Amino acid sequence: MLSCNTLKKLMIPAVLMAAVLQSACGPGDPNSLTLEGVAPLTGSIYGNTMLTLTGVNFAAGMVINVGPNNCTPVTVVSDTQATCRTVAHAAGPVDVVVMSRDSTVVSSLPDAFTYGCVAPMGITGLQIWANDGSDKVTQDEQRAFCDPVAQKNSVWDGTTIKLFGAKNEVVAFNLVLEAIKAAAPNVSVSFDTLNGPGGSVIRSVPANPTGIFDWTNRNIELFYVRYLQINGLSTSGYGSIDERQVPKRLQRPWTGDGLANGGWLDRPDHNKFYPDIAVPLELEPTFNIAAGQNQSIWTDIFIPKNSAPGIYTGNVTVSQNGTTVTTVPVQLTVRGFALPDVPSSKTMVYLGYADLSERYYGQRYVDNDPVKGPGLDLIRDRHFQMAHRHKIAMIDENDPWEASEYGIDAPRAVWLPRLNGSLFTAAKGYDGPGIGTGNGIYTVGTYGIWTWSHTDEQEMWDHTNAWESWFIANSPSTTRYMFLEDEPPASDYAQIQQWNKWIHENPGPGSTIRTFVATSLLDANSSLNGLASVGSTIGQGDTATWQTALDSWKAKGKTFMMYNGKRPASGTFATEAEGLDLREIPWGQFKKGVDRWFFWESTYYNDYQYGRSENNLFHDAQTFGTNDYDDSSLGRTGSNYMNGNGVLFYPGTDTVHQADSYGVEGPIASIRLKLWRRGIQDVDYLTLAMAKSPARTKAIIDALVPKVLWENGVNEINDPSFVKAPLGWSANPDDWEAARAQLADIIEGL
Repeated sequence: MLSCNTLKKLMIPAVLMAAVLQSACGPGDPNSLTLEGVAPLTGSIYGNTMLTLTGVNFAAGMVINVGPNNCTPVTVVSDTQATCRTVAHAAGPVDVVVMSRDSTVVSSLPDAFTYGCVAPMGITGLQIWANDGSDKVTQDEQRAFCDPVAQKNSVWDGTTIKLFGAKNEVVAFNLVLEAIKAAAPNVSVSFDTLNGPGGSVIRSVPANPTGIFDWTNRNIELFYVRYLQINGLSTSGYGSIDERQVPKRLQRPWTGDGLANGGWLDRPDHNKFYPDIAVPLELEPTFNIAAGQNQSIWTDIFIPKNSAPGIYTGNVTVSQNGTTVTTVPVQLTVRGFALPDVPSSKTMVYLGYADLSERYYGQRYVDNDPVKGPGLDLIRDRHFQMAHRHKIAMIDENDPWEASEYGIDAPRAVWLPRLNGSLFTAAKGYDGPGIGTGNGIYTVGTYGIWTWSHTDEQEMWDHTNAWESWFIANSPSTTRYMFLEDEPPASDYAQIQQWNKWIHENPGPGSTIRTFVATSLLDANSSLNGLASVGSTIGQGDTATWQTALDSWKAKGKTFMMYNGKRPASGTFATEAEGLDLREIPWGQFKKGVDRWFFWESTYYNDYQYGRSENNLFHDAQTFGTNDYDDSSLGRTGSNYMNGNGVLFYPGTDTVHQADSYGVEGPIASIRLKLWRRGIQDVDYLTLAMAKSPARTKAIIDALVPKVLWENGVNEINDPSFVKAPLGWSANPDDWEAARAQLADIIEGL
């Protein structure tokens, strides 16, 4: 009798092959894995076509290739059916292949799927559609033209933008305008009113360029999206051991264990332009779209606390040369509850001084300048306000050259409105989430830059007593940390323990200040147990080891923060990562009991660490690491090469690269900042839902993010430096919106 492997090689029809293998190998034998059919037969060259495969003996872990690229995520519906979504590929027919988990069994259908543009011929002009922004649309894509049906999603039904949200929440959509056969000059977009039940209205009064930092009467904001070319992979955001951990549209073809082949040019999105810079539309009121390209317009809608629940409607108007081309209906359903002013997902993001000063004023330090000094204070305050609108808490360096009006052992006077919440009021031009609530956190001596000796116990007592006395008198509810050192070598541990001992033995009020070091939780738990808080990085880790360390740490009443982000443990801040990465981070934070998420820098404009000097932020995606050579697999790369690392705000004025300066005194947000806010608001939903139904809420979390942080484990306990595993969260934006809707139902008792 012929072996199963020999039978597999016979040139007989797939249906007959299935029957032969079932008979010869048995229904449970993996050698009987067989592909019988693929539907639909055609799809867009830009990917995102949902395929349904039928066959025999499909099983968890199977791999599906459509042409040379992997079709993911694979969902095995049954032993005879599986689904996946295609990625971009050139036009033409391709083979569809299924493989067993270990790639030893392969079944294929030649030319079973054809990439192309499936829209009717003759379409011209602007084609318009929308999504929630987490599916990043590169500038070259013509998705709606090529396959309008495939672009339907939780936000876009083909004709109408449909959203829902709670009161005191910011919801968003991304409008995509595609110029098909010819360039589209002098395009403008307007949208400022949503009419709701009983005369309730959500609206914005149009602002001029100088009014973009006054958010009162501006509940609807529109942004012109600018793009950055991805010339290489952010190797600090994910490794190269397992291709499944690379952003999907930049993955090379891989087998079941993530082992890849091919080069940089085999990555579908190599050298493409990714959206990231959200320029207020007031600064780009009309724009041109080149033929064969698209332009995204991002929209934020803040739902005030006094909004009546119900359905609100309005229209986005798209014009060319001042004449309306089309209107797109918008429908917003306001749910009957409000999100809290103070976010449940706590954050801590660093804001620079010298880099801002260089970009806005052309010199690194302006504190003693009677005009530029107060001007920079205003600019930094606007960063705090913009961060607050995104539910982000900021810290800064408390630099020695920034002498405090209260003395050396207190924040500068500009900090008090940030801490007591008066900066976030209408009197200061603020409206949005968290009106009147303070920043909530402050760090003394950020990154270990203190203003006193590091070697004298009495001096430590004197200074920490003064700091604590100031907070007790002026802002007692603010969480404050003494930032002892950043990523210390083991040789510094004894000194850090000594500092801790001095602080805790202080007979004065300084003994209550919480000490903080950015270092591994495992190191802190074993060698720095005097700390009150730690900010830890992780890309992977042994599940039991990390969970035991965390349980031990928190049992002592200590605070645990995560620091930055790296796949597969968590999402990453890389520009080319899927938008769901930053939405996932707060979910993982909530699931694993992380007290606060710390991102190291938001205005890292001068890459002094790698000698690259002042980054050209509006043109170069790379912000961190060296840029030494072209790698056959990674593209342009070097040591710690990273796109977007340390940059969440772009400068509104740029004296260094003046051609791209908008000349406004305040920040321009990144799309990544907005995507992080989406996840932070999701955690507000989780917190409210958990209070109503812990079991239902936990089931939603486990389904959407089954494995995060150290839950992936490692391959070798004796070498916990790597893990071969796919990402542990859903890659489908619609799944996340469906989960948010389920949480809203729980909150409302439905």
